[in-house]
Amino acid sequence: QVRLVESGGGLVQSGGSLRLSCAASGTIFSLNTMGWYRQAPGKQRELVADITGGGVTDYADSVRGRFTISRDNAKFTVYLQMNSLKPEDTAVYYCNADLNFRDSWGQGTQVTVSS
Repeated sequence: QVRLVESGGGLVQSGGSLRLSCAASGTIFSLNTMGWYRQAPGKQRELVADITGGGVTDYADSVRGRFTISRDNAKFTVYLQMNSLKPEDTAVYYCNADLNFRDSWGQGTQVTVSS
């Protein structure tokens, strides 16, 4: 059974940094675009950033220049380095991947930024 497991969330002060990780596990024969989404209370889930298997990246305007997405294909892992965090970045962050040709989601990790 394949799955995505996130780690790295937590509580940080405004201006601080966090690094999220998401590892795919199980029998993996295809792993294409991977990304991070977030959902704040009362809001819809939104794309934060994604990265193709070839390393092409895309970012939401709200995080461009502050967040960096990267991946290690040998480890089936995607990372999200978040710098200059703001209270409005507070949300549950979800890993997403085109994993074995299926749209797969992690369980989510809470990121809370205090002012």
